[in-house]
Amino acid sequence: MIQVSPLLVAQVTDIHLFADSYQELLGMPTTDSFQALLEQLARLSPQPDLVLLTGDLSQDGTPKSYRRLQEMLAPLGIPVCWLPGNHDANRDEMERSLTHPLFSSDQSFQSGGWRFVLLDSQESGCVHGSLSASSLTELDRELTQYSQQPTIVALHHPPFQMHSDWLDTSILQNPEELFAVLDRHAQIKLVLFGHVHQEVERQRRDVTYLGTPSTCIQFEPRSCTFSIDSQKPGFRLLNLYPNGVWTTQVKRISYSHQLDLAAAGY
Repeated sequence: MIQVSPLLVAQVTDIHLFADSYQELLGMPTTDSFQALLEQLARLSPQPDLVLLTGDLSQDGTPKSYRRLQEMLAPLGIPVCWLPGNHDANRDEMERSLTHPLFSSDQSFQSGGWRFVLLDSQESGCVHGSLSASSLTELDRELTQYSQQPTIVALHHPPFQMHSDWLDTSILQNPEELFAVLDRHAQIKLVLFGHVHQEVERQRRDVTYLGTPSTCIQFEPRSCTFSIDSQKPGFRLLNLYPNGVWTTQVKRISYSHQLDLAAAGY
């Protein structure tokens, strides 16, 4: 029997880079923690076929922070696709800044026999997210057109409560509208998200929903108030087989730094 090699995807999320590479987020130098993660990615064998960035690529939304992102990722030589988070500039600004040939702003594409659909859940000026009626209509059209291919849907904001009082104020505000579309399409295998700075796995019907740790600080699960967890930064690896079978694991990196736990809220 011929063994089919899977498509290997690295989901990397919530990087929070600044224009100033020395600036810190709650005591975490986000440029340094991201660099440590990239070094671990570079040591993987085999190398990922694709890096999927699921939002909050920048903390300050500046063109300079996105240029740094490109400069840091480019040496890997791996194609990168991305979507915005609540801390990012608007999508137009990101497209003007993320111009490296390895970077793609395509919101739907095919790779390794899988279909990828990237949703923009950013709501201008808000920490929480929402999906516009037009984006949901386009999602339904896309899923109808490519009904025979196993599919991943990705967005920044989780469509579930995290059972964390402070964090649940900033999740996706119209999840039922998203579910109404997803429930009509049996080819969806996975929904990926960021935003929550922690590892999450939920099952709804036949779809698995996965949240991935941040490349910098981590949030304490099920916390009533804003609280930082002691878990290390991380990323997610997904092995995607053409027949729709998949496996996944979260990889943590060894980077550590003294956090400013007394800092003002996130």
